[in-house]
Amino acid sequence: MELNTHKLLAARLWAVRRYPYLTAALFASPVISSPGLKGATVDESWRLYVDPEFVETTSIDILGGLLVHHAGHLVRDHAGRAKHLGVERKMNKDWALAADAEINDDLIGTGLRLPDDRVVPHELGWKPGRLAEEYYHAPHHETHSEPDCGSGSDGEVRDWELRGDQGSALPPGEQHLLRSQVASEVLTFCRGGVGRLSSGWRRWAEDMLDPKVDWRRVLAAEIRKGLSTVSGRVDYTYRRPSRRASASPDIVMPALERPVPEVLVLCDTSGSMGDVELATVLAEVDGLLKGVGLARNRVRVMAVDAAVQTVQQVTNARQINLVGGGGTDMGAGLAAAAKLRPRPSVVVILTDGMTPWPLEAPKGMQVVVGLIANRTQDGRTWAAPQWARVVPIDAAA
Repeated sequence: MELNTHKLLAARLWAVRRYPYLTAALFASPVISSPGLKGATVDESWRLYVDPEFVETTSIDILGGLLVHHAGHLVRDHAGRAKHLGVERKMNKDWALAADAEINDDLIGTGLRLPDDRVVPHELGWKPGRLAEEYYHAPHHETHSEPDCGSGSDGEVRDWELRGDQGSALPPGEQHLLRSQVASEVLTFCRGGVGRLSSGWRRWAEDMLDPKVDWRRVLAAEIRKGLSTVSGRVDYTYRRPSRRASASPDIVMPALERPVPEVLVLCDTSGSMGDVELATVLAEVDGLLKGVGLARNRVRVMAVDAAVQTVQQVTNARQINLVGGGGTDMGAGLAAAAKLRPRPSVVVILTDGMTPWPLEAPKGMQVVVGLIANRTQDGRTWAAPQWARVVPIDAAA
């Protein structure tokens, strides 16, 4: 049977009229006739596979709704997100349910006629307004629905899908541009007040155009990375005898030693650090003490402005005495840190960056800089040295 392209075009126009912010995505997909498919699917390259018989026997509004649903999979990059989670479709159907729930949740109340076997969060015992990743890890009620929207929803290539550049595949660069265009249209639609739009679409668009990274997780990850680097080091020492010394009594053999990481938190207490910044310092030190995975007696805190003011060993952020208020020189703090015994192997610097830095990294110490957002009067931001691991911190977030 020949594909009824006129009816498919009518379905696209139906969808565009009701969801104008999806226009670019709805018309971007090359159409591939797939007899025997008994429906419609999309692949990672944005190709749309449709069964000619399905098109003939399905109403325009149902076809249009299905096109909107598949466009949701593509613009929200469910395939890429599934790969990031390590999802394997053949092992379970949970991701298919989670991705469909995320999309259909935003379509409820928009006048779209959903099919009888549709997946919506509340029917699976899930709370509305969540992401597919949250649904994927949450238990759900039993359901007989087994949605299969193609590799465009989970990244697993199907037997009927084309390979490579066949069928006018969209390259990744164009896919990103289309997602950005749709995100811009979504926000324009929201600001124009011309219709209702779910908070899920708005949140996706804002994250797409202005991604927010949880700097707390990034900071914790960088600290753990520094700790694992130090923990993985093994060196020889003569401070204790080797276990093999009995085999060669006339030779003094060194033993192998694995260092235990020592952490120092260097807090900027200069005059440029305001109350909000200092509160952020306290909060992050407290989080470090609770979450870094070390014994609490191994964390020391140093308050530094133009010189070292205090060095404390704390078990709670309330014990920290942030003394200072003058100029700033984190180099002085690093020099003092190198003289501490035991010498810290990981130094976490919390600062606004308004300080001179040493030209070279301190020897024997992993440095992580939490750069608290701060701008000069002319709009410039202060920076951290290239030799350090840097995590931008938004004090207001």
